[in-house]
Amino acid sequence: MKRNISKILSILEHTYGGTETALNYQSPFQLLISTMLAAQSTDVRVNIVTKDLFRDYPTAEKMARLSIEQMESYIKTVGLYHTKAKNIIATSKILAEEYKGDVPSTREEFVKLPGVGRKTANVVLSIAKGIPAIAVDTHVFRVSNRLGLAKAKNVLETEKQLMMNIPKEKWSDAHHWLIWHGRKICKAQRPLCKTCPLMEVCAYALKNEK
Repeated sequence: MKRNISKILSILEHTYGGTETALNYQSPFQLLISTMLAAQSTDVRVNIVTKDLFRDYPTAEKMARLSIEQMESYIKTVGLYHTKAKNIIATSKILAEEYKGDVPSTREEFVKLPGVGRKTANVVLSIAKGIPAIAVDTHVFRVSNRLGLAKAKNVLETEKQLMMNIPKEKWSDAHHWLIWHGRKICKAQRPLCKTCPLMEVCAYALKNEK
């Protein structure tokens, strides 16, 4: 099992090493807002929306002054935009007043912010703060359980198992590797197993071959 995990990680690193988030941002605050918007939406759509939003309101202090209606006009093409508009404004106000426009440095502080859950907290901590973390989104959940890096029925248990099976210094990078593999090859409906570099060590592919 350990040998398989090591080989899986080696292949992922060789294939996707150096990849980063597809979200466009220029500050930890902007990364947080983009990640909040990305829930039930695509990174491509979020980048289209934030291009104008961040141009006009690049900081927490400025974004906190928006009305809900104004925010909705910027993000209305993103899923759940009514709820997201309220949460983003509320979060911006807290960050402007309590964090001088920056973002927290602990998960415990992050998850107290309106609309910010564990996954979003892990993304921003990992990318913006350099704190090792594994954010489990739909891609990471699907790919890691198919590969055999985890064997879990929910997101939290998947995160715990990945933290056990992946060396801590690789947590943040592995998060990106798994996301990109899910987008490019290990798709939800029709995974491209025949062209996958991980086919020989993938639990899902080996099971379906039999």
